[in-house]
Amino acid sequence: MAQSAIGHGLTLSLTILLAALPFQSADAQIPPPAAETYADLADLADSASVVVQVQVRKLVRIEDGQARGLGTGQGRFYVTGKTRALLFGNQAIGESLAWLVDLPLDARGNPPPEIKKRDLIVFARTVPGRSGELQLIGRSSQILFSDASLARLRPILAEMASPDAPPPVTGLREIIHVPGSLAGGGETQMFLATADGSAASITVRHEPGRQPTWGVSFSELVAEANNGPARDTLAWYRLACFLPDRLPPQVNLSASAADRQQAIADYRMVLGELGDCPRNRR
Repeated sequence: MAQSAIGHGLTLSLTILLAALPFQSADAQIPPPAAETYADLADLADSASVVVQVQVRKLVRIEDGQARGLGTGQGRFYVTGKTRALLFGNQAIGESLAWLVDLPLDARGNPPPEIKKRDLIVFARTVPGRSGELQLIGRSSQILFSDASLARLRPILAEMASPDAPPPVTGLREIIHVPGSLAGGGETQMFLATADGSAASITVRHEPGRQPTWGVSFSELVAEANNGPARDTLAWYRLACFLPDRLPPQVNLSASAADRQQAIADYRMVLGELGDCPRNRR
């Protein structure tokens, strides 16, 4: 009778989780820890309401017929684990956690052996009304824990939790170049669009006989021309990973053709100094 009650409870919990947690094909595969770039980790952290270090205790495979959207060569698993640490988030979580995840299968139909009894870093949301249950934020949203991965992740989480954290940049609203009173002088202002509507701008300054300098401000204040944020910081990520590759022509409000060309050149300079935004996780 006790075993029957336990089985019924697990079936009910799985049913509720399946209804609550939409899945995409090939969800949450676990690559080697070294695969994540700064942008990969920032993408994961940016979308999660909780980031948790969890020790995997048990995996129960769900019948393929109940696993909607399951990818070829994968199995869906109900994972239970012990909370090691809440790395990010202000929501209460229990000592025991559970979530659904799709994992690649070997020839015998088994999940990757490296996750059994191992610690993971899970990027997720809590499930309303379901204490101790998590919803992964999407594809590849759990990674194997290591001291190295935690060391790389902590500064990202700390910056995102800061009250003055740079908001997500969604595009470029306006750009204008104004020439200075001396030949070779002037200033280009780029006004950025942000997810929360807050102010953000890039300033490029030209002085006669000197190379242009630039900086970014995530406030109403004009940016200091300090040659921009350091690579692999949150401010760098907001710009390098989300500014458009090309300047939309309708946003260039410079008065003359020469000023418009200078604005375009300054925008290209900023993108060049920011560099690319490599991602290994899709």
